[in-house]
Amino acid sequence: MPVTFTQSALLLSVLLGLGQAQAASEPSPTVLATRLGIPHPAVIAHRGASFDAPESTAPAYKLARDLGADYLELDLQRSKDGVLFALHDDNLQRTTDVASKFPERKDSPANAFTLAELKTLDAGSWFNSAYPDRARPSYAGLKILTLDEIIDIAQGNPLHKPGLYIETKEPKQFPGLERDLKEKLQDRGWLSPTGSKLAKSELAVGQGKGKVVLQTFEKGSLELLEKEMPQVPKILLLWVGEGSIEPKSKVTFAKSGDKDKATFYAKQQPKDKAEFQRWVEYAKAQGAIGTGPSVRLTHGGDQSYSDLVQPWMNQYTHDQGLLVHAYTVDDAVDYQKVMDAGVDGIFTNRASELLKFYKRPAAASVAQLLQNNGY
Repeated sequence: MPVTFTQSALLLSVLLGLGQAQAASEPSPTVLATRLGIPHPAVIAHRGASFDAPESTAPAYKLARDLGADYLELDLQRSKDGVLFALHDDNLQRTTDVASKFPERKDSPANAFTLAELKTLDAGSWFNSAYPDRARPSYAGLKILTLDEIIDIAQGNPLHKPGLYIETKEPKQFPGLERDLKEKLQDRGWLSPTGSKLAKSELAVGQGKGKVVLQTFEKGSLELLEKEMPQVPKILLLWVGEGSIEPKSKVTFAKSGDKDKATFYAKQQPKDKAEFQRWVEYAKAQGAIGTGPSVRLTHGGDQSYSDLVQPWMNQYTHDQGLLVHAYTVDDAVDYQKVMDAGVDGIFTNRASELLKFYKRPAAASVAQLLQNNGY
């Protein structure tokens, strides 16, 4: 018997209703974040307060902590002799004096160095040269930090203990990194849930069940993190390009004619809507509690990438019962833009400014807090 138009319309409305019911059955992002022990919206200090101090160093992390950031964010690597430490780049040239200390090895990956060798490097002076307006004599000679040292910093302020937001960086270079991380966090008591009163305090993320968030761009690493630490919140970072969301255009930066990468990235879009949705669905299927999409910044710059926080994208992610933590945003105009689009937290180099935007200003200035910490 042929299906009539009325029957088709009825069937369509039922299917649409089922889809809406499924979306409506997911908790709101605020409820989901509260259930997970993750502040909403979350202030994630990207490599510490890295606008005001050299990224991934002690002053950057101490400043972010004392400002009141919810999380200290770091990129995890492993030294040649098996010690976990924080560094963003694969190699040491941009943020250390490796070229003068180890000229013949300056192009080697960071994991080709022992911890003792890494600790001989100056990880602060580059910042004074790059940003003379924010330079401080005390930044010269700063050291690369181990994960242990960052945990010590996170625990070091009795009034505010931020959580840790840890990225497995280039995990294929470090087989077993996920297990090593689990063992370290276990040893330091960061995997055990706590029933203390502090866990219920807004100012004590680092005491509650959301005190560690794990993040990665790599599907394989997400699967390993879920296997090793199923109880810990995980975020799949999203990017348009090789190894991540397939782009609509196959033109590379080299062939694009664009003058800089920010201009090139701004044009990059997922191949189609379904391609974006596939990555969100994959994240959920592998146990992630959210995604970490890139942002196209209003004024461009070297942290401006593909626009993956469009309202429909965030809505789709929320409909899957997932949170959205966007990277990396430093200006009020962009804070407003991404919050209006529906994100649940922001990675920022300027924790002081994002906290002000969220009406959570620090009790002291950046300069005062750096001085209090001996910088």
